[in-house]
Amino acid sequence: MSNIRQVNRRDFLKTGGVFVLGVSLYGCGKEELPVKAKPVLAEPWSPDVYLSFDAEGTAFIISHRSEMGQGIRTGLTAVLADELEADWERVEVVQATGDEKYGDQNTDGSWSVRGFMQPMREAGATARLMLEQSAAQQWGVDVAECKARLHTVVHQPSGRSLDYSELVAGAAELPVPATDLLELKTPDQFRYIGKALPIVDMHDMTHGGAIYGADIRLPGMKFAAIARPPVVFGKVKNYDATKALAVAGVEQVVELPAAEAPSMFKAQGGVAVIAGNSWAALKARDLLDIEWDDGSNADYDSDSYKQLLLQAVRQPGNVLRQQGDVNQALAAAERKLEAEYYAPHLAHASMEPPASVASVTVDFCEVWAPTQNPQSLIPMVEAATGLTKEQIKINVTLLGGAFGRKSKCDFAEEAVVLSKMTGAPVLVQWSREDDIRHDYFHSVSAQQLSASLGPDGAVTGWRHRLAYPSIMSTFDPSVKSPVAFEAGLGALNVPYDIENLSIEAGEAESKVRIGWLRSVCNIFQSFGVNSFSDEIAHARGKDPRDNLLELLGPDRALDFTDVGLEATENYPFETGRLRRVIELVADKAGWGRPVADGHGLGIAAQYSFHSYVAAVVEVAVEADGSWTVPRVDLAIDCGQYVNPDRVKSQQEGAVVFGLSLARDSEITARNGRIVQGNFNNYRVLRIGMTPATHIHLVDSTAPPAGVGEPGVPPIAPAVANALFAATGKRFRELPLGRKLDLAGT
Repeated sequence: MSNIRQVNRRDFLKTGGVFVLGVSLYGCGKEELPVKAKPVLAEPWSPDVYLSFDAEGTAFIISHRSEMGQGIRTGLTAVLADELEADWERVEVVQATGDEKYGDQNTDGSWSVRGFMQPMREAGATARLMLEQSAAQQWGVDVAECKARLHTVVHQPSGRSLDYSELVAGAAELPVPATDLLELKTPDQFRYIGKALPIVDMHDMTHGGAIYGADIRLPGMKFAAIARPPVVFGKVKNYDATKALAVAGVEQVVELPAAEAPSMFKAQGGVAVIAGNSWAALKARDLLDIEWDDGSNADYDSDSYKQLLLQAVRQPGNVLRQQGDVNQALAAAERKLEAEYYAPHLAHASMEPPASVASVTVDFCEVWAPTQNPQSLIPMVEAATGLTKEQIKINVTLLGGAFGRKSKCDFAEEAVVLSKMTGAPVLVQWSREDDIRHDYFHSVSAQQLSASLGPDGAVTGWRHRLAYPSIMSTFDPSVKSPVAFEAGLGALNVPYDIENLSIEAGEAESKVRIGWLRSVCNIFQSFGVNSFSDEIAHARGKDPRDNLLELLGPDRALDFTDVGLEATENYPFETGRLRRVIELVADKAGWGRPVADGHGLGIAAQYSFHSYVAAVVEVAVEADGSWTVPRVDLAIDCGQYVNPDRVKSQQEGAVVFGLSLARDSEITARNGRIVQGNFNNYRVLRIGMTPATHIHLVDSTAPPAGVGEPGVPPIAPAVANALFAATGKRFRELPLGRKLDLAGT
């Protein structure tokens, strides 16, 4: 629970009638909070929620998480505003800067509401109680007779009321009450939680007023475009900048320090063109004559690497989880099934390519960046400039999409280094080709799954072998196989009630920068597990939905701490909740209904980020192998949700994201270089291909769980399973392509 305490507000109470509340999860100290839109936050704090009122009664709520389209600036604000009994029209959101006082600001892992709903509720409830106490003092009545109601406090016996603006001055003089005195609302009292709200940034986003990374403009600012090594850890041998310097507007060309392993979040080096406008910088970059030393990763070729991964899963690996004797079960089986699955690297391809502005002076550095992880920039800036953290300010713009890419701030480090070199503010603007070819890629993977069937068709054994370069190789190149947290995203925590089971990991050396992408390893591990489950269903002569429910076994809570996964605390893996979303989506999609010739239905389900999701996909396959997806149904149980509209929007986006990676998206390498560069060859779903999408929310009082990522994993396997239903042919590699090879069976 939060440690609620009074804060020192004297330094910024410049005028009367300002009330400020700070709520901290850890530690002590004093804070200075924003008055209107100008935060004055002098001292560190842990993951806190801050609330301030001005003399007019406007409530200012700090969002310390990054907005990338998920609506978190609205969701977190709504939670606090609800407990505060605030009038939504009198609430304003202030974006936090990057600072350790906020604790965890890394906006990923579908964590924001899950991690901060309770402290925000307590912050709102504390302020509400203090405003009620202020009213009671003014009226000389018992505080129990005073109740906050929509930005006022009402004296219930007499009907008298006072606006919050009339109460903040008195509230500012009161001691902050202890947590055990708070009275949190019950769900039936919620004004905003669980109700659809438009996102607070919608008007600016739709009217051109939203500020993204590339929108920042400073006096005297320069523009930079960088030619980066085409192979990871490549270096500049030599270069000729004559032609580049001849372009009008170009001011200088500089070489950046080469990167060394490990990748971390460091800039890659290369040659930068500095110009008075972005067009000149980008044009001149194309005229640089650079000879590269490609280094040891120049041998990276996707076709040969795929074979290495497949070889790795065709032999025993490091056992991550074992129960019973799966080898004996497979050897003694009446029938044995085996299948291999492959999925390629993926790029994030967020709408706004990376961009950042930095202004470095002798004694200060200010950065503007669309970053998911603003605090990670502080040590980068310290190392690049020699400044202390007190001399550094990180401003967070809207992100314009992210999916995990913008938690790695190499692009912002480039701006800092170039600003220091040039002595002027610098905007580093990445092109789409830069973004795709120099990404932290979602890992390429191979999987082999084997199952044994008994005389009655029951599944007696399950073996899952997997191989892919680990995300941890980005931080430690010696890591050459999946670690527990990666395997635990859909493989190590497989929930099936099978007596003999083994999960094994093979080795795979990383040849590019590997990073987390929306739903991370759940994507390919769900593809393998759910596709193979469907294969088992047909081998057993079972309906795929019924087979899934049977594999789940009895409703129970699962604990995987014994195989290295983190304790779930208030989030046990409850198979009954996964069962319910399977049953719900099957019912809503009309599972088992007659479909037209060439059509098929596929089903898949996945537990990820403590949410339970199941999807039914309908496909339509033409005689020439071309195919479309007319309809998708998706059911999600994410526990208690804040804004149902945003939950639905996130699932609709997950369907598009999942269909893109199932159908088209693929990153390949040749001679260490990434082949794809733009949306012509790294394809994502177009509007005309978007299916009719039906999202079904499960109302729940369970603790809030993830929303942004869990909708992605079941889509690709549901598509593959639907294609089998339509064609009788298995498709075990992603992407499936726009035209299927229907030869054979």
